[in-house]
Amino acid sequence: MTQRFAGKVALVTGGASGIGRVTALALAKEGAKVTVADVSVEGGEATVKRVADAGGQAIFTKADVTKSSEVEAMVKETVKAFGRLDFALNNAGIDGVRARTADYPEDVWNQVIDINLTGVFLCLKFELPIMVKQKSGVIVNLSSVAGVTGFPGHAAYTASKHGVIGLTKTAAIDYAKVGIRVNAVCPAYTRTPMVTRMLENNPEFEAKLIDRVPLKRLGTAEEIAQAVIYLFSDAAAFITGHSLVLDGGIVAE
Repeated sequence: MTQRFAGKVALVTGGASGIGRVTALALAKEGAKVTVADVSVEGGEATVKRVADAGGQAIFTKADVTKSSEVEAMVKETVKAFGRLDFALNNAGIDGVRARTADYPEDVWNQVIDINLTGVFLCLKFELPIMVKQKSGVIVNLSSVAGVTGFPGHAAYTASKHGVIGLTKTAAIDYAKVGIRVNAVCPAYTRTPMVTRMLENNPEFEAKLIDRVPLKRLGTAEEIAQAVIYLFSDAAAFITGHSLVLDGGIVAE
């Protein structure tokens, strides 16, 4: 079977679990060499092992996306190891807490914005110059259905994911002339460790979530990963500045 990404190099933040891990595995299956970045050493190294066990090639780098120096080092380590950077999935993020807007804790607000939005900006800041030198590259930022709708009780998360979409559009316009594409994916409720933790604390909430989705199920990390693979691929060569919503029909209602 032809590997679409043979000879390509990919960077995945938040690669220790969930969508990041599954996308790293999908990229490796397509032939890409992958840098897995995360604050979780144990989870990140486990992802690298799974890539290796499947016959792929990957390295792990510990990186906190809120720290400019660590993001810069992450990108430099990727280029040092593999010689280039073709794809980047800026996926690292947290959900914060559930509280009405006026009651939302300021410290949690700052943390969520710092990781989910500033973290994506810092990744772009150091990924884009490498791609400019190459005159090629594709970036996908992880937004959310909460980036295109309101999300009650999640002021910081919703604001951060709206911000990611605006940042994605601006970067796409800034770098289109040099052949770099920048898009976002906007998943709804997906079976990831983050969502699983939320449902474990409130089991009846799962039925409520599913009821909100016209397709009457949650999404899977594999489905999100395949959307990212599509946006990285030549099949999406004329797509930039786009936010691809994967929500089972929620925003159609």
